[in-house]
Amino acid sequence: MTQLSASENLLNTLQRTIDDSDRQRASLHLLDWLGCAIYGSITETGKVFKNYLTLAPKGNITCIDGSKSDITSAAFYNGALGNIMEMDDVHRTSILHPGPIVIPAAIAAAQTTNASIDELLDAIIKGYEATIRLGQSVGLSHYRYYHNTSTCGVLGAAVASAHLLKLDQQQTLSAMGNALSRTGGLWQMRHEDVHTKQWHNAEATRIGVMAAQMASIGLRGPKSIIDGEQGFLAATSTDANILYLSAENPQWLIHDCSFKPWPACRHVHPAMDALQQILQSNKLKASDIKAITVSTYNDAITFCDRPNPSTDVQAKFSIQHALAAWVCLGEPKLEHYQAQYYCSDNGINDELLTLRSKISVVAEQAISANYPEQFAANISVTLSSGEVLKATTVDTLGDPNKPMSIAAIKHKAEYLISKAGIATANTAALLTICDNQSRHALTLNNYLENLSKAE
Repeated sequence: MTQLSASENLLNTLQRTIDDSDRQRASLHLLDWLGCAIYGSITETGKVFKNYLTLAPKGNITCIDGSKSDITSAAFYNGALGNIMEMDDVHRTSILHPGPIVIPAAIAAAQTTNASIDELLDAIIKGYEATIRLGQSVGLSHYRYYHNTSTCGVLGAAVASAHLLKLDQQQTLSAMGNALSRTGGLWQMRHEDVHTKQWHNAEATRIGVMAAQMASIGLRGPKSIIDGEQGFLAATSTDANILYLSAENPQWLIHDCSFKPWPACRHVHPAMDALQQILQSNKLKASDIKAITVSTYNDAITFCDRPNPSTDVQAKFSIQHALAAWVCLGEPKLEHYQAQYYCSDNGINDELLTLRSKISVVAEQAISANYPEQFAANISVTLSSGEVLKATTVDTLGDPNKPMSIAAIKHKAEYLISKAGIATANTAALLTICDNQSRHALTLNNYLENLSKAE
């Protein structure tokens, strides 16, 4: 008997039953992505990618700003937008963000087949599953150099698109093989003020959709792309565990994803959550604080130990800035990560800058040992009086064991969508995707019409 490839085993796990509770969960992730992407479209980075559409072929696929383009250009543009604000969903053990790639790929593909909302949600569930399982299998060694969201997300984009284009098993395997053979995304971009992270996601989305399209017209791809001797795992990981690709799981892995309540890298959130615990029972001013020490895991330090951020993106990747801004400005808002607050040259908030210099971040072995299963942090706030306040976060707000409420997820999306200028009535209509009764009465095209109507 011929042994199945890893891709075939993975594809077999995607044949499980999807029920209404799974679709309800997927609808929350869809709404969460919409909020992030719609707001992302009005940012300077979003406008750079919007310029690309002026060069793209015309088409009838709706983009996130309500404009129309061809399927691959729409997928590319929409795929660039979901993580600009660093509020996109995240899966911990795979250390990646499925939504920004899987959802725009699914939305583009769904429009070509007049898919129902439920068919779209089913594709999203399967795309998340493929992305997460590959992310888990590739191990921590991959994350050292590679942007997992991009490298693994392309597979989820292909799977979601293949489902919506109604590809058979062999066509789907070809789509998966060709998409993953073209994947990429190196972390070097993290060290410069560039748009490359969004380029990674945009290109992964486009490639996933295009791989499914090409498979539908006969382009064959390698079914051994994941586990072959010159395949993805062999080329990009030293600690791969192929068993994750076919492991039995009682529920779809989309349920294991976390929502982000605050506009910062998820590695910052454990410290923010711990600080929130202290602030809830202590009314502190910056002048009350002598020092803050954050103990956390190594990757949080690698990515987010940044005492002097100099760009919007760096501010979102700064534990020091996030904590100082919360003390000085209150609960996090989008504007707290703009230049008037993080820049040391403008003198607008010297108190915040001074507090930032009092915050140190150190690695704690016990916390690092439980990562990435747990994104955790301990925080110690030493007051000028000598008193020391402490708090610990094991599960961070938005994690499955410490979930945001449906109302909170809706509020986040409503805030982002309305801030982007979408009319109140259309914002309300977009929120109905999470209501089972309303969702079943929707068509995808009618739903997407709400993207183009501004006040």
